[in-house]
Amino acid sequence: MTRAGAGPEKITVLGAGSWGTTFAKVLADAAAEAGARRTVCLWGRSPESMATLAREHRNERYVPGVDLPEGLEYSSNLAAALDGATLVVAAIPAQSLRAQLAVAAPHLAPGAVVLSLAKGLESTTGLRMTEVVAQVLGETTEESEQEWARRTCVLSGPNLAMEIAREEPTASVVAAPEHGTAAWVARCCAAPYFRPYTNTDVVGTEIGGIVKNVIALCVGICDGRGYGDNSKASVMTRGLAETTRLALALGGELTTLSGLSGMGDLVATCSSSLSRNRTAGRLLGSGLTLGQVQDAMTQTAEGITSAPAVLDLARRHGVDMPITDAVVSVLQGDAPVHELAPRLLGRDLKSEGNTA
Repeated sequence: MTRAGAGPEKITVLGAGSWGTTFAKVLADAAAEAGARRTVCLWGRSPESMATLAREHRNERYVPGVDLPEGLEYSSNLAAALDGATLVVAAIPAQSLRAQLAVAAPHLAPGAVVLSLAKGLESTTGLRMTEVVAQVLGETTEESEQEWARRTCVLSGPNLAMEIAREEPTASVVAAPEHGTAAWVARCCAAPYFRPYTNTDVVGTEIGGIVKNVIALCVGICDGRGYGDNSKASVMTRGLAETTRLALALGGELTTLSGLSGMGDLVATCSSSLSRNRTAGRLLGSGLTLGQVQDAMTQTAEGITSAPAVLDLARRHGVDMPITDAVVSVLQGDAPVHELAPRLLGRDLKSEGNTA
């Protein structure tokens, strides 16, 4: 499928959390910059919350202090929000995506393209989010899973929502099975402060965004234990190596993991105090239990639920992922956080080599 022209007349973003709200702003600003006559609609579950957004043009709960574009529309009516939208953006947490898509499916426009923003593996199936989208829509619409797979994209990269909402410059990657589709979507989100690149490596792009959350948990644990920059840099570097091994085993491309959705996203997520996963890891490292961490977090740290699924996926493909293994042991209570460093440093000595 090759897409051309000025782009969709309507885009709907499903999910009014921090990233959904921020990306809706990006889309509206991109349309204004391009002079495109385009409706951008942000959908959220709560009628009260969406009414407040429409009245105040702010989402103080998730992106405080940020003025949203005047032209952005808001809705809690799913059917109305999706009516006529030929690009649908799924900004829904990974573990909620399947159920929400099943509800949305009857309202999707024929031929719509779906862009996934979630960075996680479905815990019950081990599927990537683009796989979940294609599977669910293949089961609940008249189009096949294969056809939906062709029209399902992913956006990934250093995407700390609050920084982007404040219009601090960043770049990301839109990946789709066909370049024409990726380029069509990229043009829709090319705002003055947001530069989208494109590729056709959906697998590598998604795996980079998924595993970096697990590595960020480990970096956060290092923070909580009081370890310094050497420790964290070592975890990040070897974390990129094991992320790359998994991506290559699944058919991803090496260059993807050295780019924005690999190294770029990993650096941002492991380095920033805005990172939910690093924050969750820091709380674990400081001595809190997993339950206490989850109670303290106001937003989803995808790495907590994705980590066991990542490890299962790696084992099924014979991929060695020692950092992920150690993090899962901590999350599942099989190892205390103070054993994390000995577990990683006590492995057999080996050559770093020139590959992952």
